[in-house]
Amino acid sequence: MIEDLRKSETWRVFRIQSELVEGFETLYDLGPAVTVFGGSRMTEDSFYYHQAVRVGKMLADAGFSVITGGGPGIMEAANKGAKIGKGKSVGLNIQLPHEQQQNAYQDLSVNFRYFFVRKLMFIKYALAYIIFPGGFGTMDEMFEALTLVQTGKIRDAFPIILFGSDYWKGLVDWMKCTLVAEGSISEKDFSLFHVVDDASEVCELLKEHMKAIGIEQPSGDCSKHNNKH
Repeated sequence: MIEDLRKSETWRVFRIQSELVEGFETLYDLGPAVTVFGGSRMTEDSFYYHQAVRVGKMLADAGFSVITGGGPGIMEAANKGAKIGKGKSVGLNIQLPHEQQQNAYQDLSVNFRYFFVRKLMFIKYALAYIIFPGGFGTMDEMFEALTLVQTGKIRDAFPIILFGSDYWKGLVDWMKCTLVAEGSISEKDFSLFHVVDDASEVCELLKEHMKAIGIEQPSGDCSKHNNKH
């Protein structure tokens, strides 16, 4: 029995290794990309769904690939926008017993069994995170990214952009009134993320970021996007 368990754990290492290799090989030459997170339960009639389509299209028009978790809701919307914009649309799908169903708007799809391998791909191949309203999974990705930047594990200039000030206001206020007040974080930690309400604001932050890190911007142009589109 113990020997069987040891064999099982050993083979799990090889399964993890195979997912890492597949992810690295599939995404190796992806080019400039942005990861978009958000709730899988947001429906097509949601305000944020429509905004995610706009942002996905804007990113594609600007020359970025769009990476999502590959599922429904906001993920579907961002992938859909990327397809509309003729950009590369990537879905990093996860095997779950419920909720996760691969959306139809993916040019590149990678399927993962392990969350931590999938998380590595999100952060490794993205120049920025755009985080729409969502649930526990969305919060998990947001706080992990904030932790990595805060602790210097990824570059300070890495933009973490929260979309929808009304949605995030309560959480940000709680951070200020509780975390800062208790000394758990400092005021300067609020510079680790941005809160925006329009695709054009996302565009400006990305342009500033790429200039700050000294890399060439994609050939597209996102400056044409505004509230009227």
